[in-house]
Amino acid sequence: MALQNPYAQYNQNRILTASPAELTLMLYEGAIKFCNIAILAIEKENLEKANINIIKAQRIIEEFRATLDMKYPVAQDFERVYVYLQKRLIEANMNKDKEILEEINTHLRSMRDTWKEVMRRNNQSVS
Repeated sequence: MALQNPYAQYNQNRILTASPAELTLMLYEGAIKFCNIAILAIEKENLEKANINIIKAQRIIEEFRATLDMKYPVAQDFERVYVYLQKRLIEANMNKDKEILEEINTHLRSMRDTWKEVMRRNNQSVS
């Protein structure tokens, strides 16, 4: 009987028990992580790894866009930001441009930090 990786099991449990707010935070963290991996891959000229991780970041942004509730005016602002980030991710991937990825990470970190503050103010757990 094969033993499961305890770290993978922990992560799976963390996701399954997370609140929607915590899942959003995890997605921001994931997008940042994938951009960081892509930056390192570009520096090491591993273009396939860069491509794979940029696409992972794009999918997270697509998920954010798909879950926007457009009945709230602020959703339109987020939509514009997400569209911009998607366009920049495509450009970064086409040109394997780490400066664009660093710019994207700046935006993602800002959004993540704002989200953490919203969670804190609403007394939700923040890791």
